[in-house]
Amino acid sequence: MTCAVRESGGGWRCAGVRWPREVPELGWSRGGDRRVSVLAYGAGLGFRAVGERHCVGARGNVCPLGAVVPGRSTGGRCAECARLDRAHSVAADTMADDPRTYRVYLAWFGPGMVKVGITGEERGAARLREQGAVAFSWLGCGPLMAARRTEEVLRAALGVPDRIPYAKKRAVRGQLPGAGERAGAVAELYARAAALEGRGWPESLERLPLEVVDQVGIFGLDRAPDPPSGRSVREGGTAPGRSVRESAPAPVRSVRELVDGGVVAGRLVAAAGPDLHLAVADGGVVVLDTRLITGWDLTAVTRATEVREVTGSDVRVPLIDIGGGGVQGGLF
Repeated sequence: MTCAVRESGGGWRCAGVRWPREVPELGWSRGGDRRVSVLAYGAGLGFRAVGERHCVGARGNVCPLGAVVPGRSTGGRCAECARLDRAHSVAADTMADDPRTYRVYLAWFGPGMVKVGITGEERGAARLREQGAVAFSWLGCGPLMAARRTEEVLRAALGVPDRIPYAKKRAVRGQLPGAGERAGAVAELYARAAALEGRGWPESLERLPLEVVDQVGIFGLDRAPDPPSGRSVREGGTAPGRSVRESAPAPVRSVRELVDGGVVAGRLVAAAGPDLHLAVADGGVVVLDTRLITGWDLTAVTRATEVREVTGSDVRVPLIDIGGGGVQGGLF
């Protein structure tokens, strides 16, 4: 099994998934040093958590307290570092004189799940990939405060939320409608938003034309694990050796938290936002929210047989059902 995890003996800690380009990367930090591991669909990934989980710090700085944080925290920060990180974010509205150009976007995550947001123009679509947006379109661009004002106007007028919980995104990710329906949903939202131009829409925000970007292929949600025979099934436009169907197998379990000595291992079949979809030994797919692994020392597990000999499975951390089910007891 190929593993993208760096050995913890060197003190490297995972910083979670990043999407600077159209492939996911795992970030790593050790003091002031930074590294990345590029992930590939079909490759194996396995690790064992060691010790306690510590605060990841804020704004690139190490936590001065070295605080221990709860295993279920998706932020991975102590209260003080979380406050500092939030205070310097765009969402905090503390940078009114920011000279950069910002873009307003319309994002679709699944049936009935849409939102309006903003991101720095220089970041391109990275923010949309980080959020796991299945499809999106740009709406406009301009100064920060004009973009923020437009965002607020559209949220109120269209009745869309400012955020969508990742649990809801996971629940529908394996049952997405076809590309035409996805594009139609974004186009409908765009038309409703464009109709508000001139009614609270700042003049300094330039409207951009509708151009729906579908990210199902980028996330690998149109791929499925190889069949038992080892043969690949191809469809038009798919890279050689990729096994595909209308959508990847729907994951039914997700990692609730890591624990000391807990093992997660499998084959990466898809990724969306911070989530990695791992095909495991029993034939199912488990979702790992990489926000849960930040702050842990991770030791590489390089062979699937090693994992099963130790744990009897590919996963030995607490899991929870996706889609509102109850927590599954015990360690897996």
